[in-house]
Amino acid sequence: MPTATVLLVSTKPFIAARVEEFLDRRFEALFRALGWREHVVAYTGYGSNEFVRVMARVVLAPQWSRSQLGRATKEFVKRRGWRSFITAPCVRVPVTLTLGDRAVTVRTDRGGYLDHRVTRHDFPAGWHTVTAQTQQSRPADCPVLIVAPDAEFGLVSDIDDTILTTWLPRPMVAAWNSFVRDESNRQSIPGMARFYHRFLATHPGAPLVYLSTGAWNTYDFLNRFIEQHRYPKGPLLLTDWGPTNIGWFRSGMEHKRTNLLRLAADFPGVRWLLVGDDGQHDPEIYAEFAHGHPDHVAAVAIRQLSPTEQVLAHGTDKPLDDREPAEADDTWVEAPDGRGLAAQLTPLLDG
Repeated sequence: MPTATVLLVSTKPFIAARVEEFLDRRFEALFRALGWREHVVAYTGYGSNEFVRVMARVVLAPQWSRSQLGRATKEFVKRRGWRSFITAPCVRVPVTLTLGDRAVTVRTDRGGYLDHRVTRHDFPAGWHTVTAQTQQSRPADCPVLIVAPDAEFGLVSDIDDTILTTWLPRPMVAAWNSFVRDESNRQSIPGMARFYHRFLATHPGAPLVYLSTGAWNTYDFLNRFIEQHRYPKGPLLLTDWGPTNIGWFRSGMEHKRTNLLRLAADFPGVRWLLVGDDGQHDPEIYAEFAHGHPDHVAAVAIRQLSPTEQVLAHGTDKPLDDREPAEADDTWVEAPDGRGLAAQLTPLLDG
């Protein structure tokens, strides 16, 4: 009789992920021995009347950072992007989330991140605060946007080259963000903030979600940029660079695909205006999502980069995706700025 072949698939994470966790634990032990204490970095989440998605990260910070001089130094460091190099993630530590009278205890992942879905709460629609705290840390306020159950529209926006630009080659953007980033050095795309405000004014209660492949260590900078250039406030869905449980690096495209599917599942009655740019893969991702989930897409708006911006984004002066929308497809619009996009979406913006 022929011998059956059995394939054994390891349930262990990819070796790079195991090495990363091993090193993080060693650095965590070292910094704890030096007297560093736990600190919760709060991110902005969202929810509905059925759940709240809370996001944060727990890191170690030196004790001197709590002094007046330390706070001033930390503010300067934070604005220059070096903060990620003077903290260490707290691996799988318990965190207590407080929502009104209810408390839930969860654990961070191997990178110190927390992305937890709380399924019961008493928050009405609007902005609220979930408190996150470890045994050693001070409480941190995590803002959450609760979307009304009758919301019919929402807006998903990319960030780099969609609402801001650096005029730097794409390989240098990560270094720029990490070492010298300052929101005063980044330019807002003309007309985009007005475009977003007009859409939200036409559809009261519509959520705005910023979905980007940027790293979480750019979160503070992006929030300051959004506020300084008067973009509407909204949750930021960023990613953690580095190894995953199945490979060496995270896929930015998969990050966007996964979160679009999650938004569709979280808000089944919402139709999204998807805004991105043609410098990377937004047209491909949005077209794929619109084809597979047409009931969840109100329109797609793609900002067209100039030839110079295309070269900086990916090395050629042409878009990566040469998708040609059908002649009657008025739900797919393209323009070089917010004013041009808004002009083509008048029915959606004027109600």
